[in-house]
Amino acid sequence: MWQPTPDVVAHRGASAHRAEHTRGAYELALEQGAHALECDIRVSRDGHLVCVHDRRIDRTSSARGVVSELTVAGMSDVDFGGWQRELPGSADELVDWSRPAPERGVLTLDELLGLVRDHPRPVRLFVETKHPVRYGGLVEHKLVALLARHGLATPPDPEHSPVLMMSFSQSAVRRFRAAAPRVPTVLLFDRFRSSWRNGVLPPWADIAGPGIRLLREDPGFVARAAALGRDTYCWTVDEPADIDLCDRAGVRYLATNSPAATRSHLADSDNPRFGSVTAT
Repeated sequence: MWQPTPDVVAHRGASAHRAEHTRGAYELALEQGAHALECDIRVSRDGHLVCVHDRRIDRTSSARGVVSELTVAGMSDVDFGGWQRELPGSADELVDWSRPAPERGVLTLDELLGLVRDHPRPVRLFVETKHPVRYGGLVEHKLVALLARHGLATPPDPEHSPVLMMSFSQSAVRRFRAAAPRVPTVLLFDRFRSSWRNGVLPPWADIAGPGIRLLREDPGFVARAAALGRDTYCWTVDEPADIDLCDRAGVRYLATNSPAATRSHLADSDNPRFGSVTAT
Protein backbone atom coordinates (compact mmCIF):
# COMPACT_ATOMS: atom_id res chain seq x y z
CA MET A 1 0.00 0.00 0.00
CA TRP A 2 1.43 3.35 -1.07
CA GLN A 3 1.97 5.97 1.62
CA PRO A 4 3.29 9.53 1.36
CA THR A 5 6.99 10.18 1.78
CA PRO A 6 7.83 12.18 4.94
CA ASP A 7 7.95 15.95 4.76
CA VAL A 8 11.54 17.08 5.30
CA VAL A 9 11.90 19.54 8.19
CA ALA A 10 15.15 21.52 8.40
CA HIS A 11 16.31 21.13 12.01
CA ARG A 12 17.55 24.56 13.12
CA GLY A 13 17.93 25.27 9.40
CA ALA A 14 20.42 23.43 7.20
CA SER A 15 22.50 23.10 10.35
CA ALA A 16 24.95 20.54 8.97
CA HIS A 17 26.04 23.20 6.47
CA ARG A 18 25.56 26.54 8.24
CA ALA A 19 25.60 27.63 11.85
CA GLU A 20 22.30 26.66 13.48
CA HIS A 21 19.54 29.23 13.92
CA THR A 22 21.17 31.77 11.59
CA ARG A 23 19.35 33.38 8.71
CA GLY A 24 21.88 31.78 6.38
CA ALA A 25 21.04 28.30 7.71
CA TYR A 26 17.34 28.84 7.01
CA GLU A 27 17.89 30.42 3.60
CA LEU A 28 20.05 27.46 2.63
CA ALA A 29 17.39 25.03 3.88
CA LEU A 30 14.85 26.71 1.62
CA GLU A 31 17.27 26.51 -1.32
CA GLN A 32 17.69 22.81 -0.57
CA GLY A 33 13.95 22.29 -0.89
CA ALA A 34 12.98 21.69 2.74
CA HIS A 35 9.22 21.38 3.16
CA ALA A 36 9.40 22.98 6.61
CA LEU A 37 11.77 24.69 9.02
CA GLU A 38 12.30 24.06 12.74
CA CYS A 39 13.50 26.47 15.40
CA ASP A 40 13.89 26.70 19.18
CA ILE A 41 12.83 29.89 20.94
CA ARG A 42 13.62 31.64 24.21
CA VAL A 43 12.72 35.04 25.68
CA SER A 44 15.45 37.67 25.81
CA ARG A 45 15.75 40.15 28.68
CA ASP A 46 13.92 42.81 26.65
CA GLY A 47 11.02 40.46 25.87
CA HIS A 48 11.82 39.31 22.33
CA LEU A 49 11.51 35.73 21.10
CA VAL A 50 14.94 34.72 19.85
CA CYS A 51 16.04 31.56 18.03
CA VAL A 52 18.55 29.95 20.37
CA HIS A 53 18.61 26.34 21.55
CA ASP A 54 20.76 26.52 24.66
CA ARG A 55 20.16 28.44 27.87
CA ARG A 56 23.43 30.26 27.13
CA ILE A 57 24.87 31.61 23.87
CA ASP A 58 28.40 30.34 24.60
CA ARG A 59 28.31 27.28 22.31
CA THR A 60 26.83 28.99 19.27
CA SER A 61 28.35 32.48 19.30
CA SER A 62 31.48 34.53 19.86
CA ALA A 63 30.15 35.80 23.21
CA ARG A 64 29.05 34.41 26.55
CA GLY A 65 25.91 34.84 28.62
CA VAL A 66 22.45 33.62 29.51
CA VAL A 67 19.80 34.38 26.89
CA SER A 68 17.28 35.63 29.45
CA GLU A 69 19.84 38.15 30.73
CA LEU A 70 20.75 39.55 27.29
CA THR A 71 18.92 42.02 25.04
CA VAL A 72 18.56 41.76 21.29
CA ALA A 73 20.43 45.06 20.92
CA GLY A 74 23.17 43.74 23.17
CA MET A 75 23.57 40.72 20.90
CA SER A 76 23.56 42.73 17.67
CA ASP A 77 27.35 42.58 17.26
CA VAL A 78 27.74 39.01 18.42
CA ASP A 79 28.90 36.54 15.77
CA PHE A 80 26.47 33.61 15.66
CA GLY A 81 27.94 32.09 12.50
CA GLY A 82 31.71 32.15 12.66
CA TRP A 83 31.97 29.06 14.86
CA GLN A 84 30.57 26.88 12.07
CA ARG A 85 31.53 28.08 8.62
CA GLU A 86 31.72 25.52 5.83
CA LEU A 87 32.27 22.14 7.49
CA PRO A 88 34.39 19.56 5.62
CA GLY A 89 32.14 17.34 3.58
CA SER A 90 28.99 19.27 4.47
CA ALA A 91 28.24 20.69 1.02
CA ASP A 92 26.48 18.84 -1.77
CA GLU A 93 28.93 17.75 -4.47
CA LEU A 94 26.69 18.77 -7.34
CA VAL A 95 25.33 22.10 -6.12
CA ASP A 96 27.25 25.10 -4.81
CA TRP A 97 25.77 25.89 -1.38
CA SER A 98 28.73 28.10 -0.45
CA ARG A 99 27.03 31.50 -0.65
CA PRO A 100 27.99 33.29 2.59
CA ALA A 101 25.26 33.74 5.19
CA PRO A 102 24.67 36.69 7.54
CA GLU A 103 26.33 36.05 10.87
CA ARG A 104 25.97 39.09 13.14
CA GLY A 105 23.19 39.36 15.68
CA VAL A 106 20.72 36.88 17.09
CA LEU A 107 17.89 35.77 14.81
CA THR A 108 14.47 36.70 16.16
CA LEU A 109 11.36 34.63 15.57
CA ASP A 110 9.75 37.70 14.03
CA GLU A 111 12.47 37.74 11.35
CA LEU A 112 12.14 34.01 10.71
CA LEU A 113 8.37 34.29 10.31
CA GLY A 114 8.97 37.02 7.75
CA LEU A 115 11.39 34.78 5.84
CA VAL A 116 8.80 32.00 5.72
CA ARG A 117 6.01 34.40 4.75
CA ASP A 118 8.01 35.90 1.87
CA HIS A 119 9.18 32.60 0.38
CA PRO A 120 7.59 31.90 -3.04
CA ARG A 121 6.38 28.40 -2.11
CA PRO A 122 4.43 27.37 1.01
CA VAL A 123 6.74 26.42 3.88
CA ARG A 124 5.68 25.45 7.39
CA LEU A 125 7.49 26.39 10.59
CA PHE A 126 7.79 24.14 13.64
CA VAL A 127 8.45 26.28 16.73
CA GLU A 128 9.79 24.60 19.87
CA THR A 129 9.48 26.44 23.17
CA LYS A 130 12.31 25.61 25.58
CA HIS A 131 11.82 24.71 29.24
CA PRO A 132 12.58 25.07 32.08
CA VAL A 133 13.22 28.80 31.72
CA ARG A 134 13.37 31.84 33.99
CA TYR A 135 10.19 33.35 32.55
CA GLY A 136 8.06 30.21 32.79
CA GLY A 137 4.97 30.30 30.56
CA LEU A 138 5.77 33.75 29.17
CA VAL A 139 7.35 32.17 26.10
CA GLU A 140 4.05 30.54 25.04
CA HIS A 141 2.05 33.71 25.68
CA LYS A 142 4.52 35.76 23.63
CA LEU A 143 4.43 33.16 20.87
CA VAL A 144 0.64 33.38 20.62
CA ALA A 145 0.81 37.19 20.57
CA LEU A 146 3.44 37.19 17.82
CA LEU A 147 1.48 34.71 15.72
CA ALA A 148 -1.60 36.92 16.12
CA ARG A 149 0.37 39.95 14.85
CA HIS A 150 1.34 37.92 11.78
CA GLY A 151 -2.23 36.69 11.30
CA LEU A 152 -1.23 33.10 12.05
CA ALA A 153 -2.93 32.39 15.38
CA THR A 154 -6.28 31.30 13.91
CA PRO A 155 -5.65 29.19 10.78
CA PRO A 156 -8.71 27.83 8.94
CA ASP A 157 -7.77 24.27 9.93
CA PRO A 158 -4.70 22.44 11.32
CA GLU A 159 -3.59 21.08 7.94
CA HIS A 160 -3.30 24.59 6.54
CA SER A 161 -1.61 26.17 9.54
CA PRO A 162 1.77 27.63 8.50
CA VAL A 163 3.02 27.24 12.09
CA LEU A 164 3.08 24.27 14.48
CA MET A 165 4.05 24.60 18.14
CA MET A 166 5.97 21.91 20.00
CA SER A 167 7.74 21.28 23.29
CA PHE A 168 9.05 18.56 25.58
CA SER A 169 7.10 20.28 28.35
CA GLN A 170 3.57 18.92 28.70
CA SER A 171 2.44 22.03 30.57
CA ALA A 172 3.82 24.24 27.78
CA VAL A 173 1.90 22.38 25.07
CA ARG A 174 -1.26 22.38 27.17
CA ARG A 175 -0.87 26.12 27.89
CA PHE A 176 -0.38 26.95 24.21
CA ARG A 177 -3.37 24.84 23.16
CA ALA A 178 -5.60 26.75 25.59
CA ALA A 179 -4.47 30.08 24.13
CA ALA A 180 -4.40 29.12 20.42
CA PRO A 181 -6.66 26.06 19.97
CA ARG A 182 -6.49 26.07 16.16
CA VAL A 183 -2.70 25.89 15.85
CA PRO A 184 -1.41 22.28 15.74
CA THR A 185 0.78 21.05 18.58
CA VAL A 186 3.54 18.44 18.77
CA LEU A 187 4.41 16.70 22.04
CA LEU A 188 8.13 15.89 21.92
CA PHE A 189 9.53 13.02 23.97
CA ASP A 190 12.66 10.92 24.34
CA ARG A 191 11.05 8.05 26.23
CA PHE A 192 7.63 6.45 26.27
CA ARG A 193 5.37 7.22 29.21
CA SER A 194 2.22 5.38 30.29
CA SER A 195 -0.10 4.98 27.31
CA TRP A 196 2.03 6.91 24.83
CA ARG A 197 3.61 3.70 23.55
CA ASN A 198 0.15 2.65 22.38
CA GLY A 199 -0.21 5.91 20.42
CA VAL A 200 -2.56 7.50 22.95
CA LEU A 201 -1.64 11.16 23.41
CA PRO A 202 -3.18 13.80 25.66
CA PRO A 203 -6.11 15.61 23.99
CA TRP A 204 -4.12 18.85 23.71
CA ALA A 205 -1.36 17.18 21.63
CA ASP A 206 -2.09 16.67 17.93
CA ILE A 207 1.16 15.05 16.80
CA ALA A 208 3.56 12.59 18.44
CA GLY A 209 7.19 13.70 18.54
CA PRO A 210 9.51 10.77 19.38
CA GLY A 211 13.25 10.82 18.90
CA ILE A 212 14.72 8.48 16.30
CA ARG A 213 16.12 6.20 19.04
CA LEU A 214 12.58 5.32 20.10
CA LEU A 215 11.57 4.42 16.55
CA ARG A 216 14.63 2.22 16.14
CA GLU A 217 13.40 0.30 19.19
CA ASP A 218 9.72 0.34 18.22
CA PRO A 219 8.96 1.35 14.61
CA GLY A 220 5.41 0.06 15.00
CA PHE A 221 4.62 3.04 17.21
CA VAL A 222 3.99 5.19 14.12
CA ALA A 223 1.21 2.89 12.87
CA ARG A 224 -0.37 2.68 16.32
CA ALA A 225 -0.44 6.47 16.59
CA ALA A 226 -1.81 6.78 13.05
CA ALA A 227 -4.62 4.36 13.88
CA LEU A 228 -5.71 6.84 16.55
CA GLY A 229 -5.47 9.81 14.18
CA ARG A 230 -2.05 11.04 15.29
CA ASP A 231 0.75 11.84 12.83
CA THR A 232 4.39 11.45 13.88
CA TYR A 233 7.21 14.01 13.86
CA CYS A 234 10.58 12.29 14.32
CA TRP A 235 13.83 13.99 15.34
CA THR A 236 16.73 14.18 14.42
CA VAL A 237 17.23 11.96 11.38
CA ASP A 238 20.40 12.14 9.28
CA GLU A 239 21.63 8.59 8.72
CA PRO A 240 20.38 6.80 5.56
CA ALA A 241 19.22 3.76 7.56
CA ASP A 242 17.18 6.00 9.87
CA ILE A 243 15.68 7.88 6.92
CA ASP A 244 14.61 4.55 5.42
CA LEU A 245 13.16 3.43 8.75
CA CYS A 246 11.04 6.59 9.02
CA ASP A 247 9.91 6.27 5.42
CA ARG A 248 8.85 2.63 5.86
CA ALA A 249 7.15 3.30 9.19
CA GLY A 250 5.03 6.13 7.78
CA VAL A 251 6.50 9.10 9.66
CA ARG A 252 4.77 12.30 8.50
CA TYR A 253 7.47 14.84 9.44
CA LEU A 254 11.19 14.04 9.45
CA ALA A 255 13.52 16.55 11.13
CA THR A 256 17.04 16.54 9.70
CA ASN A 257 20.19 18.66 9.78
CA SER A 258 20.82 17.93 6.09
CA PRO A 259 17.69 18.71 4.02
CA ALA A 260 19.34 18.27 0.61
CA ALA A 261 20.92 14.91 1.42
CA THR A 262 17.74 13.65 3.10
CA ARG A 263 15.55 14.73 0.18
CA SER A 264 17.94 13.10 -2.27
CA HIS A 265 17.88 9.84 -0.34
CA LEU A 266 14.09 9.84 -0.13
CA ALA A 267 13.81 10.67 -3.83
CA ASP A 268 15.64 7.45 -4.63
CA SER A 269 12.42 5.68 -3.67
CA ASP A 270 10.92 7.32 -6.81
CA ASN A 271 7.95 8.61 -4.83
CA PRO A 272 5.84 10.87 -7.09
CA ARG A 273 4.77 13.27 -4.33
CA PHE A 274 8.31 13.82 -3.17
CA GLY A 275 9.59 14.51 -6.66
CA SER A 276 7.08 17.32 -7.10
CA VAL A 277 9.05 19.63 -4.78
CA THR A 278 12.23 21.09 -6.18
CA ALA A 279 14.87 23.32 -4.65
CA THR A 280 14.66 26.98 -5.57
